[in-house]
Amino acid sequence: MAIAAALLEKAARLSARHWSGAPAALERAGRLRLDAEELVEADVQAYLGFVDARREARAGSTSQAALAAAFELTVTVPQAIEQAAAAVVELAGELAEHGNPNLRSDALTAALLASAAGAAAAGLVAVNRAGSAAGSEG
Repeated sequence: MAIAAALLEKAARLSARHWSGAPAALERAGRLRLDAEELVEADVQAYLGFVDARREARAGSTSQAALAAAFELTVTVPQAIEQAAAAVVELAGELAEHGNPNLRSDALTAALLASAAGAAAAGLVAVNRAGSAAGSEG
């Protein structure tokens, strides 16, 4: 999704002559790219934290509450990725419609990439929730 937002940064940067909303779109795209980069790290840390908490719970060195809190991040972080992906898709639509027509394909590609990232994140949420219900998270 960070790549998608970076494509939107390029499209917005080169759309100032075509659309008065380009500077605001550039700012939004940059924020979305940085958020996406942070979410990648947050997702890694959420999963690794859960694995560690599960091991500690099996060894009796952590509480079920700590395990539950660690598990919750394996759901909330992908949900945040879904939300960020939706914002990228929305901005991509705006840039495809109003931005530099020579970069419309970049905006459409960004929408496809972000949509795929959102779908993948939704799949992670479903898998993690199902694993929790079955008692075999991760």
